[in-house]
Amino acid sequence: MAFLRPLIAALLLSGVWGVAVSATPSLNILLITADDLNYDTPGFAGGKMPGITPHLDQLAAQGIRFTKAHVAVAVCQPSRQCLMTGRYPHRNGSTGFYPITAGVPTLIEVLKTAGYHSGILGKVTHLQPRTKFPWDFQQDRDTLGEGRDPALFHRYTTEFLRQAKAAGRPFILMANSHDPHRPWAGSPQEKAHAQQVAAGKPVGGDLGGASFPAPARTYQASDAAVPGFLPVLPAVRQEMAEYYASVHRGDESVGEILRALKESGLEESTLVLFLSDNGISMPFAKSNCYLASTRTPLVIRWPGKTRPGRVESTSFVSSIDLMPTILDAIGVPPPPDMDGRSFLPLLLDATKTARSAVFTCYNDTSAKKPFPMRCLQTKDYGYIFNAWSDGQRTYRSEGMNGQSFPAMREASTTDQEIAARIQVLTRRTSEELYDIANDPDALHNLANDPQHHATLLQMRGEMLAWMKQTSDPLAPTYEAKVARAAQP
Repeated sequence: MAFLRPLIAALLLSGVWGVAVSATPSLNILLITADDLNYDTPGFAGGKMPGITPHLDQLAAQGIRFTKAHVAVAVCQPSRQCLMTGRYPHRNGSTGFYPITAGVPTLIEVLKTAGYHSGILGKVTHLQPRTKFPWDFQQDRDTLGEGRDPALFHRYTTEFLRQAKAAGRPFILMANSHDPHRPWAGSPQEKAHAQQVAAGKPVGGDLGGASFPAPARTYQASDAAVPGFLPVLPAVRQEMAEYYASVHRGDESVGEILRALKESGLEESTLVLFLSDNGISMPFAKSNCYLASTRTPLVIRWPGKTRPGRVESTSFVSSIDLMPTILDAIGVPPPPDMDGRSFLPLLLDATKTARSAVFTCYNDTSAKKPFPMRCLQTKDYGYIFNAWSDGQRTYRSEGMNGQSFPAMREASTTDQEIAARIQVLTRRTSEELYDIANDPDALHNLANDPQHHATLLQMRGEMLAWMKQTSDPLAPTYEAKVARAAQP
């Protein structure tokens, strides 16, 4: 790595990100993500479908799993761009499906300067602009069987690792399964896509022109576990069965990526991280700020450093902490002005601590419709501020596009409980407060409960302080709201 020092020095002096690189790193980084995987679906996280994620379960047994890990924002592109910048959306420019601001350094830029060979598999277009992600190797959805073919993930991971070894450089590979993003395996949407591909017709939306690989395992709707935040309806069970088939296929992709790593002989020198970019694409999960929206099944394996089978259930960590933690692990100082902070001490020593709470947010949908939300999650409570809720606007997001929400709407004509849930989903109130310890599905809003008023006031104060600290553009609106609420 000595030959890279003049290049590193030159780039640093040119002001690329203004921090000195003093190390000659050799640790490889493999960052694996799933797309819309709920935090409690994998077997290691308490998933109720037997044998659904054997490869992830094995990875968790070999490393550390974090039960209080959260992404900063629960929607694809903004979530990934927070991870890659260590900044909240309103601090990196990606408040929705928008590019990162030009002056914000990315993990790939920093590692490229430090001499890393970089690659990405899948979700390439969800990291923008391309100039801030100078990959040496990339394969996107169409060459990966719509990002869902385990065999193709193995092929291209193997090819990338061969290139990195030939270059004699450490590597960073971001391998992104498109599972279990909609359309789910066997769903009407997937079948319609297959018919269009077979007929040679253009495919619209967020899909390419490749075929979906058949899942190795399917599930019966009657056996499909339904999350507690959804009603148990036939259409919901059917969609959950399709989702679980997609989850299992995604787990196979993870297994093939890890198999390629092992075959390369680089496993012992590679830090492996796995997480989901957000929760399941269903009502009350993805594109919201509930526990099921942002909590992610984070697993980290560092051979010789992390204790196998460890469960970290005390400290919170945020996806914005991953960039500074990775840089800390390889001895490269982080760029200035990041919101995230390294939890390397916690990673290496179970007696250390990290965050006692996390802040999460949401801004715009993929259709660029604003529904700004802010959330504070502690071990006991979840507090949400819905800046958009005015009694008139109607919430709509991708998680409502399948079969489940229409079924809920139909059932609401005769079921008052489901009708009330739809009202909560589509209208909200300006504030929500949930006893997460006893109500993780966020079914009972306690914001107007006198017994929880002291907690509400405390969380309001912490929220306002965070918004001011991070120069959140919603801070003046929120401060005015808090002031009005304090008036007798």
